[in-house]
Amino acid sequence: MLHTIAHPWMWAAFIAFVLGMILLDVFALGGSKAHKVGVKEAAIWSAVWVSLALLFDYGLWFYLKETVSLEVANTKAMEFLTGYVIEKSLSVDNVFVFLLIFSHFAVPVQYQRKVLLYGVLGAIVMRIAMILAGTWVVTQFSWVLYLFGIFLLFTGMRMLVAAEKEPDLEANPVLRLMKKMLPFTKGYHGEKFSIIENGKRVYTPLFLVLILIEISDVVFAVDSIPAIFAVTTDPFIVFTSNIFAIMGLRALYFLLADMADRFHLLKFGLAFVLMFVGIKMLIVKWIHVPTTVSLLVIGTLLAGSIIASLIATRKKD
Repeated sequence: MLHTIAHPWMWAAFIAFVLGMILLDVFALGGSKAHKVGVKEAAIWSAVWVSLALLFDYGLWFYLKETVSLEVANTKAMEFLTGYVIEKSLSVDNVFVFLLIFSHFAVPVQYQRKVLLYGVLGAIVMRIAMILAGTWVVTQFSWVLYLFGIFLLFTGMRMLVAAEKEPDLEANPVLRLMKKMLPFTKGYHGEKFSIIENGKRVYTPLFLVLILIEISDVVFAVDSIPAIFAVTTDPFIVFTSNIFAIMGLRALYFLLADMADRFHLLKFGLAFVLMFVGIKMLIVKWIHVPTTVSLLVIGTLLAGSIIASLIATRKKD
């Protein structure tokens, strides 16, 4: 049985909020129209999403304090905050991969926002299924947490070794399969994913980019979702912290895209975060690491890698 502090109306209200924000973006703010997203716009939206996440956390704390107890409110609010920081930090790795994909296919800047919009929508649907499945498995078979711990420890070590290496997209099996199965145009046709050419439907490179974006998010979800189970197994906390991180991913990408090279050491910090979370899950039977301590360690690792990156690139410049 899944244990959660959320009532059905809380799930419905949050999902309605997410759908409302997506509709606002698409119809009122032109999220589906081609235009170049500037640093100022990206910074504003990043601030909006972080602020909304913090307001949600405060609202959750206040509601639980009034309806359950202060102890439960403090625990759940800290779980959400730590989970959000984990998901938000790991999403930075998505940014590096998105940048690599867009650069490889020379996607015009004004078309990138639409691709990421569809990518976010697909990510939300996929993560709902993965979170619910993962939560059910963890509640039914608690020993799975140890497998998650081993997996995260291995993933962190692998990321540490490959931090300076760039993946070869042309060797990607999905890319090769798609090129064999579907006909593609040589160039872009505006924002269209497909067109009718000589009476037949053919696909543009933008569709191929979208597929790779979706696949990359699945890969990252396999890392990030097990990581949050080191903090909580409450599906509502797991889901909301994940969605807030995903919804702010587009703004984060456009904020960091032009200065990604200045954060090249951040990948090492993310690798150590995964390794720390994995170790925490493996020793939970003998040593309990408080959520507050986890948040402090993760924040220190991320801040340290960011500062080191800025210092290293400044000296290099």
